[in-house]
This record gives sequence, C-alpha cells and structure tokens, in this order.
Amino acid sequence: MIHSKKLFLFYILTLIFIISCNQQQTRTEIKTIGVVDMKLTSPAFANNDAIPSEFTCDGADVSPPLIISDAPSNAKSLALVMDDPDAPVGTWDHWIVFNIPPSTKQIAKGTEPYGVAGKNSWGRTGYGGPCPPSGTHRYFFKLYALDTELNLPEGATKKDLERAMKEHIIAKAELMGTYKRTR
Repeated sequence: MIHSKKLFLFYILTLIFIISCNQQQTRTEIKTIGVVDMKLTSPAFANNDAIPSEFTCDGADVSPPLIISDAPSNAKSLALVMDDPDAPVGTWDHWIVFNIPPSTKQIAKGTEPYGVAGKNSWGRTGYGGPCPPSGTHRYFFKLYALDTELNLPEGATKKDLERAMKEHIIAKAELMGTYKRTR
C-alpha cells in the first residue's frame, strides 16, 4: 500500500514537471514568434539575389541602401554585420557597426549609419564590398536589435561585438546577397 502511494505520488510529480516544461516551451515559442517581425531589405537587390557590382570592388564599392522595418519598440540599439562565410580563409567581415539608434529606418546608399564603427577583416572601419577571389560567394547582412547600448570602442572586432551582445539580442533580421566576379 505504501509503495503504491509513493509510486502514485511519483507519477503525479512527473506529470506536473512535464506539463510545466511544455508550458515553458510554449512561452519560449511565443517569444520567438515576436522576434521574426523585424526585417532588413534593400531596394538594390532582393534576398538571395545577386548584389549589383556597384556595391563591390568591381564597381564604386559603396554600401547598398538598406531598409529596416519593425524593430522592437524595446530595443535600445541596433548592430549591423555584413560577412562572407565562403571566403577561403574563413568568414570575412565586410562591415560592422553597432550602437545604431533603434529609430533608424534606412541606411542610404554609400553612407555609414550613425553609430560606432567596428573593424572589418581588412583592418579598417567602414564598408568594404564583396570582392571574392573566385566563385560565387554569399554575403549576409545581419541586423540585431539589442536591449542595451554596448560599451565597446570604435574599431572593435566582430568577435568583440558578438561577445558583448550575446545576452542582449532581442531580435535578428537577415538579408543575403550573392556576388561572382566577371573578370
């Protein structure tokens, strides 16, 4: 009799634990659904399409225009990273800017957004366009909404940025373009 009461209590506690975990998972899923609202687009190219040569080392090498929409109202800052994971030496960082005001709705062609410039893989701040040595490469423009401004100096690397914003990302949007040199 005592053994069956303990077994019954064990089953009840296990059931409560499982229900609690499922409710927590549902809350997490709801939070994630809210995250996908932020968007990053460009009037110069569509997601997964070719980046026009104007924005590369084969053209004027100016930054493409970007449109930011639906940033979370509780964001304190935005961070922008553009990188190429297909580079032969490992991921190549083309553009890093953080502490961008969350009210920013667009970044005009050929301009740097207001914020703090990080150091790209060329060892300088500012935009450096696609310039793949061979083949077609993918270029990811990643926009992060953060719940804080970051205490990083100008020239911080992407690794520094990722470490600083790790626990502060409340939304992320991504735009991917491709480029292949025709030389």
